[in-house]
Amino acid sequence: MILLSVTWNPSPEIFEIWGFAVRWYGLFFALSFFFGYLIMQKFFNKEGVPISLLDELTTYMIVGTIIGARLGHVFFYEPEWYLAHPIKILKVWEGGLASHGAGVGIILSILVFSYFRKKPFLWVMDRIVIVVALAGFLIRMGNLMNSEIYGLPTTLPWGFNFLSSTTPSDALLPRHPTQIYEGLSYLAIFFLLWWYYYKKDGKPAPGFLFGVFMILVFGMRFIIEFIKEPQVGFEHGLYLNMGQLLSIPFVIAGITFVYLSGRRR
Repeated sequence: MILLSVTWNPSPEIFEIWGFAVRWYGLFFALSFFFGYLIMQKFFNKEGVPISLLDELTTYMIVGTIIGARLGHVFFYEPEWYLAHPIKILKVWEGGLASHGAGVGIILSILVFSYFRKKPFLWVMDRIVIVVALAGFLIRMGNLMNSEIYGLPTTLPWGFNFLSSTTPSDALLPRHPTQIYEGLSYLAIFFLLWWYYYKKDGKPAPGFLFGVFMILVFGMRFIIEFIKEPQVGFEHGLYLNMGQLLSIPFVIAGITFVYLSGRRR
């Protein structure tokens, strides 16, 4: 019996200029902010909010996302190694970003932004999460081009042979392309939230979209983790891995925000 599968072996680098490699992951990361800015610009124009405020918000978002994602990986997944090599924490280009850490970083940066600019926190979050869902799709496509964060072995015809995997044995078996599973789910969530925003004419109940985002995104993350290869050694043998444990409080918080938004309505 011949197992059907997809042979996957793209170069993570697009091109190199003056000794600097431009990578697919970096391109998708940058596109997430580019498209996010354009979409948020439409929201701000629709609601009569100055674009200058969006420019400042974007700066807060970039800083919060990068710092949060990096520290999330450092302290959630490999604290002992990074504490022994602290200078490595600064070398973001070597890889190691955690979406849960990015979530915390974004929330904290928006809290600071809301405090100084007197803009309601939930008003900002209800719009930010729409573009963050799109960013999640783009980031997972970057992971796909890096042949990382893949799934367990599968006999399904769309299993991927990740030939450039750092573990030679991993390249021998077709595996679930969990990057695609997650990416498509985030893309669907993006369209759902965008549709609901316009359905409510840009006036959703405060906290509702924020809550729905956390329930769906981290709920999908929790489910897909069951077929994902452990990312770090200590996750082997655990029934719930670190990604699932970190997703639970986000889902609970999302349910709380949806409930409270209904009470406000």
